[in-house]
Amino acid sequence: MSKEEFNDEEVAKTRKDRPTGSTHFGDVDFAEEQTEDIGDATWGEVCRTCCVHTPQEWAFILLGIAAVCFFLYFFLLGLNLLGTAAKVLGGCTAGSLFGDDTNPVAGLMVGILCTVLIQSSSSTTSIIVSLVGAGSVTVKSGIFMVMGANIGTSVTNTIVAMGHLGDGDELERAFAGATVHDMFNFLSVGILFPVEVATTYLNALSGAVVPNEREGQGEKWVGPVKKIVGPLGNLVIKANKDVTKKLAQGKGDCEEGGIFYPVYCVGGEVGYKTCVPPKEGCFEEDGVTKIEAGQGSCPRIGLITCDKAAGCPAFFQDGATRRDDEISGAVVFFLALVILIVCLVGLVTILQKMLMGVSTRIIYKATSVNGYLAMLIGCGITLLVQSSSITTSALTPFVGMGALRVEQMYPLTLGANIGTTFTGLLASLVSDGTDALQVALCHLFFNITGILIWYPIPYMRRIPIRMARALGKATRIWKGFPILYILVVFAVIPIILYGLSSLFEQDSKGYTVLGAVLTAILILIILYFAFKWFKGGLRESITDSFEKRQRKAAATDALPDDMDMIKAELARLRDHTGLPEADPEANADKDSDA
Repeated sequence: MSKEEFNDEEVAKTRKDRPTGSTHFGDVDFAEEQTEDIGDATWGEVCRTCCVHTPQEWAFILLGIAAVCFFLYFFLLGLNLLGTAAKVLGGCTAGSLFGDDTNPVAGLMVGILCTVLIQSSSSTTSIIVSLVGAGSVTVKSGIFMVMGANIGTSVTNTIVAMGHLGDGDELERAFAGATVHDMFNFLSVGILFPVEVATTYLNALSGAVVPNEREGQGEKWVGPVKKIVGPLGNLVIKANKDVTKKLAQGKGDCEEGGIFYPVYCVGGEVGYKTCVPPKEGCFEEDGVTKIEAGQGSCPRIGLITCDKAAGCPAFFQDGATRRDDEISGAVVFFLALVILIVCLVGLVTILQKMLMGVSTRIIYKATSVNGYLAMLIGCGITLLVQSSSITTSALTPFVGMGALRVEQMYPLTLGANIGTTFTGLLASLVSDGTDALQVALCHLFFNITGILIWYPIPYMRRIPIRMARALGKATRIWKGFPILYILVVFAVIPIILYGLSSLFEQDSKGYTVLGAVLTAILILIILYFAFKWFKGGLRESITDSFEKRQRKAAATDALPDDMDMIKAELARLRDHTGLPEADPEANADKDSDA
């Protein structure tokens, strides 16, 4: 065999066995070409790779599994703390966003913003369902808020994908695996939002399923994973979800002297019984319940509360103001990010060591389960953890390291979307009436309809996957792209659209005209941007700008090494030519004489 033939064979073998994800921007068809190689491995090879080991290898595997469980536990704890801290930071703001009757666009944006603020679609949908059950939000508005919550939930795993910023290959794969969730939700809302506005499809379908009357109330269920992670998290911080609910119902505010602040524990003794007001209230005087008036000896808590089993967490403070609680939430949010990054690095490092030497053909064969079975797996995991954000965030590192392909992440994500509706259904069962159950079912039917549109037909299935891959490839141009994406998609656009839609709800002709003018201007800007993007060279200029930023950042990072290399090369040339070294003092004397 010639040297050229040997090299060609090695390159082909490397291409065949490398993890999914292109090696450079623009490698469009490699990922699809790669999936055809999965069949080369057999289940016999998978079993031999998995089960045939020496005693030393088994010891290494058991040690690795223990380390993976350790990092996975604290990874889940970090996600728990991240969500809790977000609820503390955004609880007051999220509660003030909910309205009793919003237009469809405003409702959609409220769902997105509230979910981004509290980092949990399960919590958002539970609040929406509770508000609908209490009559504070109409079923019509609740449906659009739930759609928005579906979009907002994907921000968490997108943030987790940024933990792979240190490696270009991993970042591309992880970001594609995370944003496939985004793409499905955006595409589903893009179709079902106008359909719901025009036909009230979800409203009518859920209304036909819900019984006219329902007896009794169900009980709240807590998943086993939350039971494992929750106790440790509650020792650090625990969010008071009643703040968001009461603000949404218009029953208070977060200002000083209200029903939440300043925090007051009876006798100054910090404990569950002395700090947390009983649900039935403390006592009444002249027809006013002291708990709502914030007076007397009734305990009063704000955004951070105490746990009945664990007591008051470390960040609970007697006499705290809203600012104190939000500072505590910010500190825990930062600590949670640190925990997530450390555990992410630990997980990826250990898994890579455990899988070292294993062909990706074997890995892909082992993970190539049927798509519909993968949906059931994703749904089951989400039922256990009661959060689609946790499910997708925990799977994102596996996509980043190449153990899962985006094609497998997609059905797991769809299953997680179905599983997360279970929390809303449970919340509806503890609410009176049928409206709450109807909104919870709308959430379920929305996800099922989206899956029917974007999964069974192979062509339709490839659309969100290709869109996610394109976003993943964009990180090759500029590693800062994920940050820009999160800010624009989950903050800037929702805030602008929410502000515009709110102008039409002010019952003022002036605001209505202003809203119409601004909407027309926004549409013209979008059309102009689309024209410039596809025909005017805007895409090329933005790509060039991102590439310059990336090259500049790479050059800055490499500058110390380059300087050391240049110095070493100069020293080598000086030794080779016999030139004397420059005397800085002599040069200084010459400069002074001049």
